[in-house]
Amino acid sequence: MSDTRTATVAVVIVNYRTPGLTVDCLRSLVAERESLPGLRATVVENASGDDSAAVIATAILTNGWDWVELLFAQRNAGFAAGNNVALRTQPNADFIWLLNPDTVVKPGAAVELLDFLTSHPRAGVAGSRLLNADGSFQTSAFRFPNPVGEFENGVRLGFVSKALEHFRVSMAESETPHRADWVSGASLMLRRGVLDTVGLMDEGFFLYFEETEYCHRVRNAGWEVWHFPASLVTHIFGQSTGVTGDHAAPKRRPAYWFNSRSRYYERCHGRTTAMLADVAFLIGFSLWKVQRVIRRKPDPDPPHFLGDFARHAWRRWV
Repeated sequence: MSDTRTATVAVVIVNYRTPGLTVDCLRSLVAERESLPGLRATVVENASGDDSAAVIATAILTNGWDWVELLFAQRNAGFAAGNNVALRTQPNADFIWLLNPDTVVKPGAAVELLDFLTSHPRAGVAGSRLLNADGSFQTSAFRFPNPVGEFENGVRLGFVSKALEHFRVSMAESETPHRADWVSGASLMLRRGVLDTVGLMDEGFFLYFEETEYCHRVRNAGWEVWHFPASLVTHIFGQSTGVTGDHAAPKRRPAYWFNSRSRYYERCHGRTTAMLADVAFLIGFSLWKVQRVIRRKPDPDPPHFLGDFARHAWRRWV
């Protein structure tokens, strides 16, 4: 396939109680189809139990979006399972583009990813540069989680972060394409060969860490993962989950976040590394809590996070 403009691109969007955002995301894809007529979208209505199906179906009909298909999950088995509902229906697409419903695609974002993947045959996955709603950059390229990085993330001291920079999970913002261990699933494009060799997403993840584990499998299969900043996508962070967000008070972290984190570590790095990661974070985060009180800094963390983390780790390992 030499001409990306003739490529077939299957966009996959999983909706759970965000029909307005999903429609806005679809609307932002209209301009992409002008340069990529082979782009089609599948929306999976993930058993929201609200008016999502009616709102999305009405928008598809009213706007004449015959390039959009609406599928229905029988139950909400999580984000990975929702994506798989659509992935199972895409046997012939050249590329698959996973998009969060709380994203708005900037013009040319799809073509940029396609051109990059087409010109880099070992690149199996490429992720967009994500923007916050105010236009500021959102971290979207990462290293794999590791015990040293967990300590750095917990302790939050400038000189420690500088010393441990190469272990930090979040990668520095870059204007040029670069390889990453994993990229955000909010806008992630993969080629057909990846899906054929790596398979579907792991439905043992209800929410969070599913794209991290998937990129780990992609890397292990010999493919490269890249961050491509010329592809720009606005991500209204946290709107599709309700757990995180830049402009809302943090909510208590749900049990499935801890379960997903543990599943990732155990499957990708083994139980010993998983235990070390837990201990490293607990030490670092405890030190942060002490210094926060001494320095009278505000608390940006979810309520009861230290206790919830410790209880989950204790139940997991004892």
